[in-house]
This record gives sequence, structure tokens and C-alpha cells, in this order.
Amino acid sequence: MSKTPYRWSMTAVGEPMVRSEFAPIQPGAGEVVVEVAGCGVCHTDLGYYYDGVRFNHAPPLTLGHEISGRVVAAGAGAEAWQGKAVLIPAVMPCGVCDLCLSGHGTICRKQLMPGNDIQGGFASHIVVPVRGLCPVDESRLKSAGLELADISVVADAVTTPYQAAVQAEITKGDLAIVIGVGGVGGYAVQVANALGATVVAIDVDQAKLDNMANYGAALTINSRQVEGKELKKAILGFVKEKGLPETCWKIFECSGSTPGQETAFGLLTFGATLCVVGFTMGKIELRLSNLMAFHAKALGNWGCLTELYPAALDLVLDKKIALAPFIEKHPLDQINEVFAAAHAHKLTRRAILVPGA
Repeated sequence: MSKTPYRWSMTAVGEPMVRSEFAPIQPGAGEVVVEVAGCGVCHTDLGYYYDGVRFNHAPPLTLGHEISGRVVAAGAGAEAWQGKAVLIPAVMPCGVCDLCLSGHGTICRKQLMPGNDIQGGFASHIVVPVRGLCPVDESRLKSAGLELADISVVADAVTTPYQAAVQAEITKGDLAIVIGVGGVGGYAVQVANALGATVVAIDVDQAKLDNMANYGAALTINSRQVEGKELKKAILGFVKEKGLPETCWKIFECSGSTPGQETAFGLLTFGATLCVVGFTMGKIELRLSNLMAFHAKALGNWGCLTELYPAALDLVLDKKIALAPFIEKHPLDQINEVFAAAHAHKLTRRAILVPGA
């Protein structure tokens, strides 16, 4: 590692993050050091920093879990990864416990999440286990017109709704409804469309809705203008006109807000699948019996299984999901300014912080 590593650390809720240098990392067996190309700023990071959402590593903590980069040092057993471009999973399961071996890696009790359990990606370098790393084909990356930093957001903003879509068993001909088309929700629209669903996008921001009409949304609805039962009626009118299913809707709550969750639950219909993708500390009051009456189901979604990462990345590299119109890169050293802008909803695209830029 030729460069002196550095990181930006959170010391307390809302306090300015501080830059510090640290000694070059020596990876242990089964570990690699990744030189960070880019790290996306996620709603979860803002929750830790501004709202006091609990994280597991004692401060100071470097946030950031949407990370792409290049392996610059490899420990014993990981030598084959030396020099490779990689995407680091936002949630890294141990891979050997009973939960992992039974396909439940996202709830592995030994999982590591950068920027939560371990130091995260708002740094020049990060050390991570090699298990679950997603290799990046740089020739395909170039053909897609992307840089390595650009795909950092795939590690959460794309893979999280991708796993939700897989769990919901989206197939061609389905109706998918996405509530909240910001960072994660915008990609949820694209994922559902790429998997063959007809997509309804719902948000309070008309500009975002207008944009999603160009990226997979067949119908857009502003929930400030169409509310409550009228919202469901509008969707029913659309599906009848288009000959789409009136039952078994796939509903994705991506806003991470109390109103969004209320809207999502209100759209339940017979055989529907409600996927809770966004996170909020807010609470809602609901009639749980609706799940019984509609024979519907509700699914949580924490991160994404590492084995699903290559297929999600393929959608990007095959140009079935557009990244470039939804991201903007900033120097990592502007982290405090970028966080403030993101928190104040002044950014129209998902920020990616780039070391050395």
C-alpha cells in the first residue's frame, strides 16, 4: 500500500466528521485490503449521523457501506483477489453458520456491515473478509460507460431492491408498485421493469416521478394529489385499462417514511406481497388483519444475499439498469458538506464520495 491511508470518522451524532490517517493495514487470513474507488451516501448513513440510529461499533466510526474499489493487499488464502476490481457487499455474512448454509445469510448473527460493525468506506482503504466479494468485469464496465466508482451504489441501492424483487418472485406480467422513488426506490422501479413487471411509481416529488417515466415506470402518481382510497382506485383503473392483474400486486415500500408505509399497507389487495425495503424510526397504526383478509403477505428485506450480487450487477453492466443519470460524484474531503446537503434534500442524485478526487 503505497499511499498513507486515511478515513473520515463520526465521533458523535451531528458532530462534524474528522479526517485522520492510520497505519497501513495488514490483512489477515481470508481478508483483503481494498483501495476505495467510491462510496455512496445512503439514507442509512444519514440515520446514524443525524438521527442517532444505533450502530454496533463504538465511535469513532467511519460510515459508508456502498463501496467499490480494487484489492491492493491480500491475506493468506485470498491471494487470487490481488489487483481485482470488486464490489463489497453491504452485509457480509460469515458463510459457515447454520443460517448461512440454509440460505439465510442476511440474518447471519456474525455478519459484518461496513460503517456499522466495522470501519466503513468513507476512507481511502478498507479491510474486509474475502468471502462474498463480488468481482467486477472491467471490460464490461467500460462498455457500459461506467467507472469503478460509479457502481459503488450497486452494493445497496441496487442490490437491496433486487433481493426484494427476488423474494417477491416478480415475473413477467406482474404489477409492481413502488412507493418512494428516491435512491433505492428509483432502482426498485428499474429492477422490477427489467424483470418483466409493469411498474407504478408513487412519490410526493413530481420531478422524480417525471424522471422515472423515462426509466421503467408505466404509470406515475403524485400522492400529494391522489390520496387514500382514490390512489387505489387510480391503480385499479390503470390495470383494467391495460389488462393487468387486479390481484397479487407486488408492493415495494422504499420511502422509509411513515406516510409511505401507510400508503403501502393501504394498497394491499388479494394475494398481494408487501415488501418493506425502506427504514424509518417512525411508527404507524394499522389493521394487521388485512393480511389475513386479503391472504396477503409482508416481507422484510435486510441487505442482499451475497450470492445475488453478480446477477444484480449484470443488470447494470447489460444496461438494463441505468446508473449515470442517478448519481453524482464528490471528493471524499467534502463529506461534511455533502452529508448536510443530502440531509437537507438539496441533492437530486445519490452522492458518491471519491477519495483523492
